Amino acid sequence: MDKILCLLEENSRLTNRQLAAMTDRSEAEVAAALEAYEKAGVVLGYPALIDWDQTDKEYVQAIIELKVTPERDTGFDKVAEAVCKFDEVKSIYLMSGAYDLSLIVEGKTMKDIAFFVAKQLASIDSVTSTATHFIMKKYKDKGVIFPAPEDERDNVN
Repeated sequence: MDKILCLLEENSRLTNRQLAAMTDRSEAEVAAALEAYEKAGVVLGYPALIDWDQTDKEYVQAIIELKVTPERDTGFDKVAEAVCKFDEVKSIYLMSGAYDLSLIVEGKTMKDIAFFVAKQLASIDSVTSTATHFIMKKYKDKGVIFPAPEDERDNVN
């Protein structure tokens, strides 16, 4: 695997100059590699990881498990494509194990997510059951450990 990809995954703000120095390549080689990765769909974006709990944004996230009946010829893809169209759905994964699809969804309140599950997801013919798990607190996301708020640190002894 290309070291450029690993470095970008850790920090997408690295410049071509920094990536060149870290990989013993020229800036032109790095720029060409990045352009090729983007055109091939290997690099899909450069998102920042935000600790929204440190802001005034009101939101809640949940992990929703879906059991679905796969469709003939398209399997799980057709259901996943339909679910992807909802703005509330931030991520969707095909899973092995007890359920078929795992979704990460966002809403302003727990009630908003509950209505989304009841009115949008449960109404899809292929969906046979759902299980919703609300995310109460993040400790680590995408390899980044979230710091505890100051008042929590004071109480740890």
